Amino acid sequence: MIRINNLRLSPNYKEDELIKKIVKELNCKKDEIVSYELFKLSIDARKKSDVHFLATVDVKVKNENSTLKRTKSKKVSESKIYKYEQPICKNNSSNTVVVGAGPAGLFASLILARSGAKVTLIERGMDIDTRTSDVDTFWNGGKLNTNSNVQFGEGGAGAFSDGKLTTGTKDKRVRKLFEEFVSHGAPKDIMYNAKPHIGTDKLKPTIKNIREEIKSLGGTVLFGTCLNRINLKDNKVKSIIATSDGQEKEIFCDNIILAIGHSARDTFRMIKDMNLSIEAKPFAVGARIEHLQEKIDIAQYGEFAKCKKLTPSVYKLNSHLENGRGVYTFCMCPGGLVVPAQSTEETVVTNGMSYYARDEVNSNSALLVGVNPNDFGDDVLSGMYFQEEIERKAFLVGGSDYKAPVQKVGDFLNNKVSDSFGEVLPSYKIGTKFCKMYDVLPEFITNSMRSGIIQMDKRLKGFADNDALLTGVESRSSSPIRILRDRESLESVSVEGLYPCGEGAGYAGGIVSAGVDGIKCAEKIIEKLNR
Repeated sequence: MIRINNLRLSPNYKEDELIKKIVKELNCKKDEIVSYELFKLSIDARKKSDVHFLATVDVKVKNENSTLKRTKSKKVSESKIYKYEQPICKNNSSNTVVVGAGPAGLFASLILARSGAKVTLIERGMDIDTRTSDVDTFWNGGKLNTNSNVQFGEGGAGAFSDGKLTTGTKDKRVRKLFEEFVSHGAPKDIMYNAKPHIGTDKLKPTIKNIREEIKSLGGTVLFGTCLNRINLKDNKVKSIIATSDGQEKEIFCDNIILAIGHSARDTFRMIKDMNLSIEAKPFAVGARIEHLQEKIDIAQYGEFAKCKKLTPSVYKLNSHLENGRGVYTFCMCPGGLVVPAQSTEETVVTNGMSYYARDEVNSNSALLVGVNPNDFGDDVLSGMYFQEEIERKAFLVGGSDYKAPVQKVGDFLNNKVSDSFGEVLPSYKIGTKFCKMYDVLPEFITNSMRSGIIQMDKRLKGFADNDALLTGVESRSSSPIRILRDRESLESVSVEGLYPCGEGAGYAGGIVSAGVDGIKCAEKIIEKLNR
């Protein structure tokens, strides 16, 4: 295969335009092209008067060697695509328990099951279909299920998000992860889009298909099963005690992958009580900021905003303030919704969610301020207590009925309570109540958000639009702790056979990095079993 980098394409390009570009760069005839596929496609909107696509294409031609010799284009090179080699377990006499069916736990279980190793995946929440029903019940005014909600259940927190697959990790296993998503039903365009997403509607059946393969390979999957404690012998993992349907059961195992997610606060307490080596880590809190997607598109694409081939625009903004704080946007959901994401009664937590089409009226993103252990106290769980405090405050300020506190950005900047909505209407389904974000979040957070909004508006026109909305609170951006592990073996530094994994353990920050970490932990266990 031959790779051609950085082909410039018009914003409404058709296949003929792409083929002409390929022919020109390879200095070949059209009939010499056997096939081609996009490797990467991005939108270059740096100049609003010149928005266009940049494509990297892998091409198969009839005579590759002569074509490579003939072309003089610096954009052309030989294509080398990474291929994952599935490890094989030669000793399946011991069981591995994976705790948590988010991306880290699912991919760890898949790799283990494919290797021939024995694996039991337990998840405190429910399967994705039951979980979706539980979430819909709560969003429509019913009771919150504290074990089956936006945070807990098959697929993890990412199952009710945008299914965003952007990541900063350069790990070669990322491609493996994408290939698995596609083979289990995700849209094929995630393989080449520079900012890939699955969408919550496409992600749910994909997750189910991964689970069914794990089971078909002999893996055991237990929903509604919550980890209570870990039993040790000579400081080695011996078994776990889990609760299912009100009954305790013991599951024997030699290894545990602890992929608990960033909201398993009872498990954080259990880990502390076990005296495992953990540390408080930085994270971020704030609110969701919501704009009209049409206005964001105009701000990003200018006169090209109506081009049908251009996807709804996204942004990623950050500001470093004079007070030393960092303010940034996170998990931007174009054409999306702000959704209730609490897992504890009498709290309010928000998150962002988009369907694959991203065709809702509003866009939203988290507007976050970085916080660190020095802001909380000496207890290793002080960050978690801080999260809990602002979530309870949001519940009270919102009227104690799960409505979310909301304030127009213009009023937030002027420190006054909003009394009516403008052109941006809230998408938070349970309902909202006008308030001051200053009554919900600490002053150092709101002051930083205020400065951040003003600075970000200079880079994205309309970000500080008076009618844009702030909906609080966004408190689950990442785990407040890190469970310490050995950098080489990935085992806990405290207990042999325990593998802290993914976002909840402090080693990932999204679907992709969590899934990759799950694969790495599975590989280490297989390597250990084969010794």
